[in-house]
Amino acid sequence: MNIEVPGYRKLEFSSVLFDLNGTLGQSGRIEEEVKHLLERLADKYTVVVLSADTFGTLEEELRGLPVRVERVSNGAEKAEVAKGYAPYAAVGNGNNDVAMLEGAELAFCVIGPEGTTVDALLASDIAVKDVRDAIAMLLDERKLIATLRG
Repeated sequence: MNIEVPGYRKLEFSSVLFDLNGTLGQSGRIEEEVKHLLERLADKYTVVVLSADTFGTLEEELRGLPVRVERVSNGAEKAEVAKGYAPYAAVGNGNNDVAMLEGAELAFCVIGPEGTTVDALLASDIAVKDVRDAIAMLLDERKLIATLRG
């Protein structure tokens, strides 16, 4: 993405990084609609899922999707791996996502059924109620402009 948001700033990134639990899915499971949206997003960006895989479903849930999978054990490791995809957009919800969100060109916080942490919210540019909303903004830049413009 390479767009100028009036009254905000220019956004440039080519990768989108996601947390799994509480962000892409609940209890380690990703809904089919979200999987289809990830496929569409992968036509535009390098899509990466970074997770400690709390529920042991990471590979199973993402098998066959055009996404990269990065297993990480904590937030510091997640942030370090994220640097390799810079500049990037990030989508997360928890304490182990904060450094990844802070390092992002554009950061989304998902405030979904599994909740979010205040630190993740404060590290983000945009808060959404569902990961579908974040993906929709990434697929249609006009939605980002409408939200972020000054």
